[in-house]
Amino acid sequence: MPSCADLSSRGAVASDSTVNHITTDTSLEQITLNNTLPRVFAEHKGIHSDVWLQSITLERGKRYLISAESGTGKSSMCSYIYGYRQDYSGTIAFDGQDILTLTVEQWCEIRQRHIAYLAQEMRLFGELTALENVELKNRLTGFKSREEIRRLFEAMGIADKQNSPVSKLSIGQQQRVAIIRTLCQPCDFILLDEPVSHLDDENNRIVAHLIQDEANRQGAGVIATSVGNHLKIDGAMTISL
Repeated sequence: MPSCADLSSRGAVASDSTVNHITTDTSLEQITLNNTLPRVFAEHKGIHSDVWLQSITLERGKRYLISAESGTGKSSMCSYIYGYRQDYSGTIAFDGQDILTLTVEQWCEIRQRHIAYLAQEMRLFGELTALENVELKNRLTGFKSREEIRRLFEAMGIADKQNSPVSKLSIGQQQRVAIIRTLCQPCDFILLDEPVSHLDDENNRIVAHLIQDEANRQGAGVIATSVGNHLKIDGAMTISL
């Protein structure tokens, strides 16, 4: 996972030339994509999407399911929003500020306080235990107590896996560990790329309930992608990519 320092080599502005709209004391209320398109799709004709080449605003406190076919750019969209990649045309804005103008410091603040992100590949450390993977993040944020983390493992049905190396867990168990880790931070949006792709219906419902509870507590929006196995979250707007 790139560090905040890595952003300086990806075009982030490392000066005070932009207005700092996003701080610890303010919330990120809207994410807007305007005429955005992955550059790899530039020569494609007849793109039919509710996101690409459209103007769409995702609002804090609301729920969104991004339904996509494989290869239509759902992971790219998540990477753009999180600042990992910039290979797109059009604009993406946080509360009206083009994200290409954000400073390194602003991106660090966004990732620590405003957007909790679960990548499709999960990015767990296989040699560490499930609990160590979660605590690694929680030590940085100090957001959850040890008892809260224990209850999350229990609710996810993997309490007996806390001290097992992640490399020894099934993919579905790893997904649940990664979701617990994702919830260990303050945020305005929870951004999830295929969070339940390896979970059955019952575990999908459990995960959805826990994510929704956390989002309700923080007043956060939820943006979850899928290629078929949708997160079973209540009151979500479905958007076709």
